[in-house]
Amino acid sequence: MKKRLTWIALLGAFAIVLGAFGAHGLKDKISAESLESYETGVKYLIYHVLVLLFLNTYSGFNVQIKKRLSLLFFIGLLFFSGSIFCISLGIVSAKSIWFITPLGGLLLIGGWLLMAYHFAESKEKNT
Repeated sequence: MKKRLTWIALLGAFAIVLGAFGAHGLKDKISAESLESYETGVKYLIYHVLVLLFLNTYSGFNVQIKKRLSLLFFIGLLFFSGSIFCISLGIVSAKSIWFITPLGGLLLIGGWLLMAYHFAESKEKNT
């Protein structure tokens, strides 16, 4: 778990760096539409870093559940936010990786649904 939390913290720092880069370094270099897409990638990255921190410190999930959920969210973020960053920055055309962003979104949704399932099946007392 220590490794996952270290990676999550680094991912959080990376999200802030990317957000600052977008706000200060890209404003005059890419179109408003591309900047808006870029900001969406940053927002989803930050939101899911917080989710990853929560789920990896939550005592109601065992290590296997934490690993499975973390993997879904990590890969989902790589595909979703990563593809948005690449498209927004002109590194790759949207036509060449059109399927990656929605696949990443599906993995993120899957992570949320799997987490909901594990909460519902949890043996922890309801409060």
